[in-house]
Amino acid sequence: MATKTKAGVRAGTGKGGRRAPVKVKKRADVPLLPIVVGAILLLFTAGILIYFVANNKATGPQIAGGVPCDSLEHTQVHYHAALQITYLGNQVHLPANLGIVTDSAGNVSCYYWLHVHAANQDTIHIESPASQTFTLGQFFAIWNAWSKLGNGPSVSLDTKHVATFTLTSGESLLVYIDHQDGKGPQPYTGDPSSIVLQSHEVITIEITPPAVTPPPSFTFASGL
Repeated sequence: MATKTKAGVRAGTGKGGRRAPVKVKKRADVPLLPIVVGAILLLFTAGILIYFVANNKATGPQIAGGVPCDSLEHTQVHYHAALQITYLGNQVHLPANLGIVTDSAGNVSCYYWLHVHAANQDTIHIESPASQTFTLGQFFAIWNAWSKLGNGPSVSLDTKHVATFTLTSGESLLVYIDHQDGKGPQPYTGDPSSIVLQSHEVITIEITPPAVTPPPSFTFASGL
């Protein structure tokens, strides 16, 4: 009889041959409230950041061609160059106040260091806080950024594009530079975007035919 009882114990049975109940460990309760609150705060913060970035990117002036747009005009470096564009024999003027950003009420928000005042047609004002080299390509990058801020067309400059014009197979690009040194307009055969802007320099870009020879003359306004 003793042997039988020990065997029953080893088999995990109790009195009367019934199996002893198995003890199940209770899982620790996980606090859900902090997790839910944390997830909501994370989504809220992400939403604010996305909204802020999207709105500033869409409406605020950006650095264009490496040139910032500042709230005031600079006087440390101030000189002028001229840009003339002719398309199939007709002169195309630069937009008034190009590079000067205004708000919906017409108040000036900022000035790119390269800009055009309405009173000085086709004259690029180079106004920088420090002396550095600027190119015609940077001016066109500013033109493009400024145009897009006003929901205008894209603008570019290379051997096949000038402002909003795209050269066709029957058209050619002629570029002249007049350094006002008595030599008159000289042909330029390189990439026009690489032209360095210099004081009282007159740059003429022609989309031909017909070629306007010599290029139109230009006179800087008094005091410039």
